Amino acid sequence: MIDEKFWKLIEQSGAGRADCEEQVENLIGILARLPAQEIIEFDRILLEKRILAYRWDLWGVAFIINGGCSDDGFEYFRCWLIGQGREAFERVLQDPESVADLTDEHGIECEDLLYVASQAYERVTGSEMPMVKRIYPNEPVGEPWDESDLSKKFSKVSRKFE
Repeated sequence: MIDEKFWKLIEQSGAGRADCEEQVENLIGILARLPAQEIIEFDRILLEKRILAYRWDLWGVAFIINGGCSDDGFEYFRCWLIGQGREAFERVLQDPESVADLTDEHGIECEDLLYVASQAYERVTGSEMPMVKRIYPNEPVGEPWDESDLSKKFSKVSRKFE
């Protein structure tokens, strides 16, 4: 599977139009129509996108929007961002404050996106998806921030969500 197909599947599942639960159910159904190996590849690309967005600046905007943001919360925020589709994802990578244009909601997360591939794989094969060792970075990329500086650093997001 290549990036183009990954993003096409995300779009088909309801990117930016469906709530997290609805999108996840749609995506499981879509993935369950693929061969098992493609489901594993989808999961690999999903991890690559989560790692690509593992950045201090994105964690800062997630912190503001969600009124705080733990490690897990940041993981779920990045899943939500991926679920918004390629155009939104790439725009936010270029300009983290553009996330404010995507939603008016607080607490934006989509934890269940983490499990779509394993659920689809099990539906297709009747067995658990094989574990693949993946290397995950220890720290986000970029400049760490201090909570007291976030409203100045991300003023557009702060004005909308604080």
